Amino acid sequence: MGILTSMYTGISGLQGIGEALSIYGDNIANANTTGFKVSRPEFQDLVASSLRNPLGGNQVGRGTKLAGVSPVYAQGALVATENATDLAITGEGFFVLNGLEGQVYSRAGNFKFNRDGKLTNSDGYRIQGFICDENGVATSKLGDIQVERTVIDAKSTKKASLYANLDMRADPKKKFDPKRPEQTSHFATGTTVFDSSGAAHTVTLFFNKVAEGKWEYRAMAKGEDLADPQPGMLVEQAKGTLEFTSEGKLKSHETVDNSFNFNKGAKLDQKIDFDFGSPVDEGGTGLQMTQYGTNAEAYKTLQDGFSAGTLSGMTFNDDGMLTGVFSNGQTVNIAKVVLAKFEAPEGLFKMGQSLFRESRASGQPTIGGPAQGGRGRIASKVLEQSTTDIANEFINLMSAQHNFQANSRVIRVADDLMGEVLNLKRS
Repeated sequence: MGILTSMYTGISGLQGIGEALSIYGDNIANANTTGFKVSRPEFQDLVASSLRNPLGGNQVGRGTKLAGVSPVYAQGALVATENATDLAITGEGFFVLNGLEGQVYSRAGNFKFNRDGKLTNSDGYRIQGFICDENGVATSKLGDIQVERTVIDAKSTKKASLYANLDMRADPKKKFDPKRPEQTSHFATGTTVFDSSGAAHTVTLFFNKVAEGKWEYRAMAKGEDLADPQPGMLVEQAKGTLEFTSEGKLKSHETVDNSFNFNKGAKLDQKIDFDFGSPVDEGGTGLQMTQYGTNAEAYKTLQDGFSAGTLSGMTFNDDGMLTGVFSNGQTVNIAKVVLAKFEAPEGLFKMGQSLFRESRASGQPTIGGPAQGGRGRIASKVLEQSTTDIANEFINLMSAQHNFQANSRVIRVADDLMGEVLNLKRS
């Protein structure tokens, strides 16, 4: 009977709209969930019955059903935080995590370090990344992101670079006296170097013009800092010569002596390479150390040594590289966060806890660094917010409410008609 069938048609509408209400309610409930993506219900009509033949036409529908629930992977808004381990993905991709269930994926980047120094989410899942080698270069080894080094060893100075100009107008008749170096040199500049134990020492470079276009330099250290102490004096530890072209460019550089012997157990006979740039004779520009007719001046001094330091902070860059910042000013790359990209992310299996698992529908992930292979970038000190639009969800709720009422009215009318049929006998 058509009247009875129409009741089941109305029931199918009530069931479908009821499930849709759950979806809209879930979207609203997760309005503040980090990295949450809203879902939408997708309906299909039920198999219709044909009034005449199976060839089509003259068919009566039999209601609706919820055919699927599709997440909408739109980009959520990024909100700044003060936590360096808060990360967000701008673009496609998922963070890769490891836990009891194996490898899982998430868009929520509210991470922190646990007591073992491993980067985890709030449920203890370990964030995966490409581990860096001892030189700070990211390898292809995938593993837990972990800070194992809280102390960085001291490094002795092996190279000191000087950027300066020497005054070509200096009088070469002025003779250098090692007992009065400040008064008998044409130019002097200092730099800090480090011995094998990481102790800092001040080394002063004294320059004397000995002929036109030719200079001698002497590197002198404080006598009280040396293995053979001579308090109150500056003692020569290195010596060399510099020659310049007529245009004032560095033509050649020769080291005559180089042996630093600091005290308090430091390694003796330490060699420090004093870099004055690439001389013209070696195919260089000769412009790092010059001899022009202007006042002598040091522009910049650099050296590659440092003392021991402790970990004082950590930071992520846009490439997802975790870098440790140490108290001695040094930085060390630790690991690079990886991202997983799916061809069909809508097919991922929801696990709860803002986690997803690979499924047959999603396909297998391709894992790599951020901003590579179509994967998005990493942003630090920000979190991706839920994509829930409260106003839009309320409109969906109101529409669902009207649809529910309309389907219930179909059932009520069919029930009234059934009552009329039952009353035929009485009348």
